[in-house]
Amino acid sequence: MIDVELQNASSALYLPSAEDFRRWAIAAVKRDDAEIVIRLVDEEESAELNSLYRGKSSATNVLSFPFEAPPGVKSPILGDLVICAPVVEREAVEQGKAKDAHWAHMVVHGILHLQAYDHIEEHEAVIMESEEIAILNGLGFANPYEEAGT
Repeated sequence: MIDVELQNASSALYLPSAEDFRRWAIAAVKRDDAEIVIRLVDEEESAELNSLYRGKSSATNVLSFPFEAPPGVKSPILGDLVICAPVVEREAVEQGKAKDAHWAHMVVHGILHLQAYDHIEEHEAVIMESEEIAILNGLGFANPYEEAGT
């Protein structure tokens, strides 16, 4: 069973539905049971968290906080995602992408991070982006790394 808790701390006028977030999250989880919190925030909270945990002073689209169980303890908790609604909306417009497609990408991207995927090294990025593309295609979305209109 995949449990997705959605916390809305954002004043954004448009947000995808709770069911959309759940569907996107389930598509990205690679195991049978998982607990995930997705927190939707505005730029101030995103910037505070980004500064505290990554040393960067600005808001960012998605932050992933994987849960690490103590040794010998099995837990379904994957971790938390913090998604900044204004940044995601702005990026969608700037990149010429449909809002829901970009939201889905941020959820999938963040959940892959919770499962130890990364994109710092080029070979890691190739693997992670391939997973993202496959999951998003399965959800009916285009490759998020192609230029809009191509």
